[in-house]
Amino acid sequence: MNFLVCKRTVGRVTNRKTAALLSVLINSILPVFAILALGFLMGRTKTASVDEARALNRISFLVLQPALIFPLMATADFAQFDLMAIAVYALCEVIAFLIGFWVARHVFKRERLEAFLLGMSVVFVNSLLYIWPISYLIYGEIAALPITAIVAWDASISFGFFIIAMELMTRGQSEVSATRRIAGNPILISIVAGALISAMGLSVAAPILTFTDFAGKAAAPCTLFALGVILSQAALKPSGTVIGFAALKLLLFPALVWGGMTLFSPANAWTPLFSLNAAGPSGAMAFSLALLYGVRTDAIAQVIIWTSVLSLVSLAYLA
Repeated sequence: MNFLVCKRTVGRVTNRKTAALLSVLINSILPVFAILALGFLMGRTKTASVDEARALNRISFLVLQPALIFPLMATADFAQFDLMAIAVYALCEVIAFLIGFWVARHVFKRERLEAFLLGMSVVFVNSLLYIWPISYLIYGEIAALPITAIVAWDASISFGFFIIAMELMTRGQSEVSATRRIAGNPILISIVAGALISAMGLSVAAPILTFTDFAGKAAAPCTLFALGVILSQAALKPSGTVIGFAALKLLLFPALVWGGMTLFSPANAWTPLFSLNAAGPSGAMAFSLALLYGVRTDAIAQVIIWTSVLSLVSLAYLA
């Protein structure tokens, strides 16, 4: 009798967990993923062209994404940033990147620049345009501070490092050229401007906030749609390299973040959101840099595609 009661109880708990996972997947994750899938489908059917997608992506990069980031940074309370959590996350990025670079070079025998960007694909998550809307749908405004902290770190320090490194590796010039490119980056400008306003305790004028709210809401759907169209030109048959790096991205990196947070900052309220972010799909920046610097893109593009698809399950589970 007791066995039957326990079995029924376990069954009810399992059903509730399954229902909760499906609810998160259907209501919060699939709607965000759907815009990328729609772009991919329209690219495959030639309804939308790559040139159109690149033009849309450029507009999003120059106008919509800065409009999304600026108010996040301007209204963020940096005094509430958990510096230990950010430091742990950054350390995990360094470890995962070095592992990814070594694997690409010595296991899959990839050239140095491609290996560098494959390593980047392991740690550079689509935080702002993918994880941010999903986390907001699931957790509400409580997600704003941790995700903003990751966006600020990745978009400024991490992104800056990869840009400077690619400049130096491909052109052999001084850091001046890379610095100029970074200084003119509209996303970085919006981060710096927002951070300065927040640090000085200034308020943003209501018309500016209205504009950024109106324009910023279009950033994620426009960018994800454009990315879907561009990625639709890539092959879908995964190679050993693609499988290996999808595993590093979706298994190794989130495990490192969760383990690091548990070890160095136990019972930290930011751990679930940091782990959720780490389990997200590879961001498009590695692919964009590969296009910019003439690096082979087939494996990098497929890593983005497959991690975008496979992360549907992992994100729903972690959420």
